[in-house]
Amino acid sequence: MNRQITSSRIGRLSLLGKLASGIVGGMVSEGARQLAQGKRPSLGNLLLTPDNAHRLTHRLSEMRGAAMKFGQLLSMDSGQVLPPELSQVLERLRDNAHQMPSTQVTAVLQQAWGKKWQSQFKRFDFIPVAAASIGQVHRAELHDGERLAIKIQYPGIKRSIDSDVDNVASLLRLFNLIPPDMNFLPLLQEAKHQLHAEADYLREAQALTRFSSYTSGDERFVIPEVMESLTTPEVLTMTYLDGQPIEHLSEKPGAERNAAAAAILELALHEVFDWGFVQTDPNFANYRYQADHGRIQLLDFGATREYSSQQRAALRTLLQACIDGDDLDIEHAAATAGYLEATDPRAYRSAIIALLRDATEPVRAEGNYNFATSDLAERMRERLLTRLRARVAVRDLTSRLAAD
Repeated sequence: MNRQITSSRIGRLSLLGKLASGIVGGMVSEGARQLAQGKRPSLGNLLLTPDNAHRLTHRLSEMRGAAMKFGQLLSMDSGQVLPPELSQVLERLRDNAHQMPSTQVTAVLQQAWGKKWQSQFKRFDFIPVAAASIGQVHRAELHDGERLAIKIQYPGIKRSIDSDVDNVASLLRLFNLIPPDMNFLPLLQEAKHQLHAEADYLREAQALTRFSSYTSGDERFVIPEVMESLTTPEVLTMTYLDGQPIEHLSEKPGAERNAAAAAILELALHEVFDWGFVQTDPNFANYRYQADHGRIQLLDFGATREYSSQQRAALRTLLQACIDGDDLDIEHAAATAGYLEATDPRAYRSAIIALLRDATEPVRAEGNYNFATSDLAERMRERLLTRLRARVAVRDLTSRLAAD
């Protein structure tokens, strides 16, 4: 769906105001309907009606930017902490298809490249091949036949990040869609940090070049080349890679699947322990597969982070402790790495140790580890819930003691 992206702060706040009033109106209508049927409606049922679910996803996807990204981050909870209905609603944001109309695309590119920008191309596709929270990607072709992927940032998105995140958080709190015991502040800070990084296209261009230097000579990986002459803070231009979605590997022979999985795992270990430069976005869309050469194409380096030598050493010690150490070794290494604090209760510390043992189970396995038949993901999910409950219990106890 093509829709002009609202860029002004007042306009974006107005969209959230319309959302709030629409939800309230929907609650009143649904409450009246249920009362007429002799039912006693609950607040949760009134909030999470299909109409209100549509209102929420429609408005956030229309705003895109921080509002949509924050909803996507919340959706990764998968119903384990948030109400399941809300998680299902927010999950729809991952594949939402709101796009800038061609007139707005033209305005952005005119500001970046000048009024005669189209003369540089043999062809430019106004229909994007991908649309995300910060920008959308278009294909183009130069006169010499070079194919390009052009990432265009939505107008005004960068300026709206902090206010968008705060406003959406306030909206969710207003309707009690966030559990009262959930520590929301770290998620807000993480959302803002990640979005500001992703909105800096010159930073991403530098990250692309840096990753290319790290993987130079490794034929298993391909990274787009930055076209510096056509790259600005709001427009990132790269060579176009036309591999298949990484999920297509499921149709390949076992040896080919294992080789690709080993390559990605090795890449992740290099990022953390050798380079100290990590691509932190786990989205599968950031990986493509070039089947004719058996190579993995790496995309989207907006969410990259630096790890200091001290952090890398601490993580290496933690991994080693999880492989062949006892609980005390893991506890000490986890504290050094920043995963535990001196004030954390024993129940919480035990949950973290168990979670780390689960996470490193494949490394300790004799021979190959069969992920397909393992319940590792479910066990880790339960560990995370135990961790959350332990933290909540401590806050409740602290509150009661303070009251006494």
